[in-house]
Amino acid sequence: MPEHAARRELFTTAATDLYEEIVAQAGLCVDDPTIAEGGPQKTAFDLLVELGLVVRDPGGERWLPVDPAAVQSRVVTPLGQEGTRLIAESAAWAEAFGALSHSWRRSPESVRGPFTEIRGVPAILAFITSQVAEVEQELLTAQPQTGRDARQLAEAIERESEALRRGVKMRTLYQHSARRHAVTHKYVAAVTAEGAEVRTLDEFFNRMLVFDRRLAMIPGHDSLNMAVVIREPSIVAYLVDIFERSWERARPFINRDTTLLEDIAAEQRAMTIRMLIEGYADPAGAKRVGVSTRTYAGYVADLKEEFEVETRFQLGYVLGQRGVSGQELADRDD
Repeated sequence: MPEHAARRELFTTAATDLYEEIVAQAGLCVDDPTIAEGGPQKTAFDLLVELGLVVRDPGGERWLPVDPAAVQSRVVTPLGQEGTRLIAESAAWAEAFGALSHSWRRSPESVRGPFTEIRGVPAILAFITSQVAEVEQELLTAQPQTGRDARQLAEAIERESEALRRGVKMRTLYQHSARRHAVTHKYVAAVTAEGAEVRTLDEFFNRMLVFDRRLAMIPGHDSLNMAVVIREPSIVAYLVDIFERSWERARPFINRDTTLLEDIAAEQRAMTIRMLIEGYADPAGAKRVGVSTRTYAGYVADLKEEFEVETRFQLGYVLGQRGVSGQELADRDD
C-alpha cells in the first residue's frame, strides 16, 4: 500500500479513536502506559503528534488536543499541490512516450516485422483509432456494406472528421448496396462535408484501410475477429494500386442524377446475373453483392419476371440461350 494511503488508514481508524479519547478526557498523561514504547496505541499516538493534533501542555505533564481545523490545511494543502505536480508530470511523461510510440509505429521493423495479426474487435478498433490520429496525408478505406453498425459509424464520423480537419485527404469505397443504408448515408454526409470523397462499386471486395501509403490493414482468416497489418512497402503499394483501379470504376455516392442511378441499378442486376452463372448459393451471392439474403432473393425474383421464367433452372437456360453473361456493361465500357 502506498505510504500516503497507509498513513491515512491508520489516521481514520486507531488514531481517530485515540484522538476522540483525548478530547473526551481533556488530555492524556504523558506517562500513560498505552502510549509508552511498545504500548498498544504508540503508533497511532506518534501519528497524532507528527500531524500536530496533540501537543504537550506548558507544564509538560499532559498531552492536549488541538483543533483539527487548524491542522488540516498543513496536511491537505501539500498533498493537493503534490497531486497537481504529479498530474502535470504524468502528462509530460505520456507526451514523451507518445512521441516514442509514434516513431515506433512508423518504423518498418515495429511489431515483429512487416506483418502483424491483431485479434479481437476492441483491439482492432483501438489500432484503427490510433492510426487515424497519426495520419498526416492520406487515408484510403474500402468498406463492404456488412459489419459496420450505427455505433461504429458514429465513432468513425468523429475519428475521421478530426483527421479531415487536419488536412488529411480521405477516399472511401463502398458497394452500391450502401446507398440503401440510412446510417451509411449519415456517415457519408458528415465526412463529405469535411472534404472526404466517397464512391460505390458493384463489385465485391473485402475491407481494407491504407494509412499514408505506408501501412495497410486487411481482414485475417477469421475476418470478423482478426485483422492483418501490413508494413511491407511493395505489398502496400500493390494494395493501393488495387484500390485506385476500383476507384476509377466507381460511381460518386452523392449524386442524384437519374442516369447514374439507372446505371447503378443495371450494374447490380449484372452482378446478380454473374453470381447465378458462377453458381453461388444465395448467402454467398448476397454477401458478394453486398445485400441481405432476402434482398438478393428479390433480385433473383426480378430476373425471373424479366425473363418470363418460373425456376432458377429455367432462368439459367434462358440466360445461356440469349448469351447474357452479366459482363455486358463491362464490355460496353471497354
